[in-house]
Amino acid sequence: MPTRPQFFLTTCCLFWLAVIQVQAQNPVLDSELKRFEAMISRDTNRLRNFLTSDMIYVHSNGLEESRAQHLQNIAAGKIIYERMNRESYKYVRYGRTAIVNGQIQVKGKLNQSPFEIKLLYTAVYRKRKGEWRLLRWQSTKP
Repeated sequence: MPTRPQFFLTTCCLFWLAVIQVQAQNPVLDSELKRFEAMISRDTNRLRNFLTSDMIYVHSNGLEESRAQHLQNIAAGKIIYERMNRESYKYVRYGRTAIVNGQIQVKGKLNQSPFEIKLLYTAVYRKRKGEWRLLRWQSTKP
């Protein structure tokens, strides 16, 4: 029979494995991470699949982009994402709409000028044809 410390440790491990499992199976959050990967790799063909046609992307410097502008700026190297690490998030879903508020650490280049910044963001996703796509993004400096 396990001792109390062993039982406690086993229970804690099982709890955290369950939490990780639930997080890993969240299609909205998984889609967000895949979108970040496409942005880092500058794979605009893949990235296009994560964005709604009427997406609006508002950067922390106030720059507002449509889907076409966002894809064009990434393809042209106007903005280069080298790293995007989501540090925390809060998630809520309302049917075919989901909202993620989070904190992200971003490293890259804007017009060839390097930047590394921590941002707070709100992302709104809409489910269409079985896929979660970004509808709105807005970030700000904490």
